[in-house]
Amino acid sequence: MIILTKLNGEKFMLNPDLIEIVTENPDTVITTSTGHSYIVEQSMNEIISLVKEFKQSLRRARPERNI
Repeated sequence: MIILTKLNGEKFMLNPDLIEIVTENPDTVITTSTGHSYIVEQSMNEIISLVKEFKQSLRRARPERNI
């Protein structure tokens, strides 16, 4: 999960696998595959970094498989 901030300052967690579209004009709007939209303080580049960091943490946490 990634932590984002709504424009009113409220923090929330979002499953990045649900992100379908991110637009920035000028507010950043995230639209999920479930149809929900969130206006957030983070920029598009910040969201990209958060998602990359989250995906990398999953790979580090996964034990290596010896075959």
